[in-house]
Amino acid sequence: MTAIPQTPELETACCAPLIREPLADGQARDLAAMFKALADPARLRLLSIIASHEGGEACVCDLTEPVDLSQPTVSHHLKILTDAGLLTRDKRGKWAYYAVAPQALDTLGGVPRIQHTGSNPASCC
Repeated sequence: MTAIPQTPELETACCAPLIREPLADGQARDLAAMFKALADPARLRLLSIIASHEGGEACVCDLTEPVDLSQPTVSHHLKILTDAGLLTRDKRGKWAYYAVAPQALDTLGGVPRIQHTGSNPASCC
């Protein structure tokens, strides 16, 4: 049987790790809490509505109609998003205004980027 010569490109593309390093415990916990909060379609939609809202913030009164949910239900979803660190809440008089937490975008941006090389790593090693 003849060995197939490996080029440096093939060796690195085939057997290279998918990510540079594993998540730290705290990082994994933070991301898991955020993903759990985002796992509900209504909450994901609320987050996107707030992020795209003029001024970057929205009141509960601005959010009930677009998601077709009652005010108490929207408030419940917003609390979950706030507790997960995805939103900030600013109370002004009787209204609460929500904005996307800047650090949330940084945390979500830290999700390991897995790049598929098009090869099957198990078959090359």
